[in-house]
Amino acid sequence: MKVNDAVFGLVLTTLGVTVLTVVQSYPKIPGQQVGPALFPGLIALGLSICGVILMIRGWLNRSKIAWFEAPEWFHSPRHRSGFGILMGGIIFYIAASNTIGFLPTAWLLLVALMLNLKVNLVRSTVLALLIALAVHFAFYKLLRVPLPWGWMAPIAW
Repeated sequence: MKVNDAVFGLVLTTLGVTVLTVVQSYPKIPGQQVGPALFPGLIALGLSICGVILMIRGWLNRSKIAWFEAPEWFHSPRHRSGFGILMGGIIFYIAASNTIGFLPTAWLLLVALMLNLKVNLVRSTVLALLIALAVHFAFYKLLRVPLPWGWMAPIAW
């Protein structure tokens, strides 16, 4: 995917100006010239300057470079549906995982992705269950990341 530099410049400039605005409210340290806002402010200033340079460069090259150019995979219906399933699945996970739980949500997402990749239903179901359990074990038990149990709270291990 190709995006004109002016778009990224606008994002960087907006981020830099936002950070500069926020660091102004940081408290001053009495008796010191350097406070907690100095380094974030310098980084934000650099981001803003680079963003403005990118916006100017992108604006000057707008006749040669399109604002947005879709990649080759974007023209394939199967790839677009996979991208849609992935983005929808992430939104579904964010919205439903606290209620439903990590394991069922991850399982549903993995089954949907595997079916899109033309894996048969039985294999998708079994593999998705094994992968979801392995990821749950790695994060919940080994890394101690608190994953939501949701509906499975009564049988949480």
